[in-house]
Amino acid sequence: GSLVVNYPFDDDEQGIAIYSKSPDDAVFQQLALSYSKENKKMYQGSPCKDLYPTEYFPHGITNGAQWYNVPGGMQDWNYLNTNCFEVTIELGCVKYPKAEELPKYWEQNRRSLLQFIKQV
Repeated sequence: GSLVVNYPFDDDEQGIAIYSKSPDDAVFQQLALSYSKENKKMYQGSPCKDLYPTEYFPHGITNGAQWYNVPGGMQDWNYLNTNCFEVTIELGCVKYPKAEELPKYWEQNRRSLLQFIKQV
């Protein structure tokens, strides 16, 4: 896990980790930023220092392919085949948090989710 909003494209023609700009890149960045700005820890860009000390996401967002390459991913498929704009929101450094920690996750992301909904 991580704490970041990832936007298309998740893949590039060379199959390497490099920025892969979609035709709607500016819209995807706006959607991603609308979410991350409301989550202080996410927006700072270095959420998982203990696990990934060199990982940094400016303003808590990243182009998927620049982070790591995912050929055939769902957000790219939906964007290209159905014109559905998807982002992937990574909610925390722990992939499977304990049930008693879920209220904390809600509080950290409640404002982000409301801001994301307002983008519609």
